[in-house]
Amino acid sequence: MIDRRFFIGGAALCAAPLSPAPAQDDADQRLKTDWPWLGRYAADNQRLLASRARVDIVFLGDSITEGWRDKRPGFFTPGRINRGIGGQTTPQMLLRMMADVIALRPRFLHVMGGTNDIAGNTGPMTVAQTVQTLTAICQLAHANGIRVLLASVPPAANFPWRPGLNTTEPIRAINALMRERAEALSATYVNYTLALCTASGAMRAGLAYDGVHPNERGYQAMEAVLQPLLVPLGA
Repeated sequence: MIDRRFFIGGAALCAAPLSPAPAQDDADQRLKTDWPWLGRYAADNQRLLASRARVDIVFLGDSITEGWRDKRPGFFTPGRINRGIGGQTTPQMLLRMMADVIALRPRFLHVMGGTNDIAGNTGPMTVAQTVQTLTAICQLAHANGIRVLLASVPPAANFPWRPGLNTTEPIRAINALMRERAEALSATYVNYTLALCTASGAMRAGLAYDGVHPNERGYQAMEAVLQPLLVPLGA
């Protein structure tokens, strides 16, 4: 007699996958469960609030802001809090304003964004939409008694992760519009363009490792622009 357990067991082996299904990419999953990534700094925010440490200024932004802390940690002295997240667009930053900025009760906000809007990291965006979102961030900060340092979008001749995309024209357009609006928004415009940009709109040679993200020298050039603004503010 043929042992029926052989066929049952064999069928089960055939039905079972040979290897586990690949795990879904963490970033893709997070876009579905925590689109602005409120969880990224949640624990750090809780610790900071529990410590009752004074927060002078929060730096809100994307990978260019996040990389600043990594490349130049000495710049982030006590009271200077970095809340950059790589890959983020300005709508994601807007949704993080309450948790990552306002709840910390800083005196100042340094906001720099727009690079990933142009790249379409979370979907197509126009220059006008980026300007509207940055305007909303400034207005929300102002409504909560936080003075804004509105940074220019850093230059880039291209984005390595979006080959062939026109970058210089939208960067120039966003910067021109936000510079015009800064005073009406009670914001101080921080113009990094002259320190970083070539006449063609590219990042100057030697200031970035991929033409977009500053290296240590690039951040030093930015600090030379920003520091004279922070010193009289006590930030």
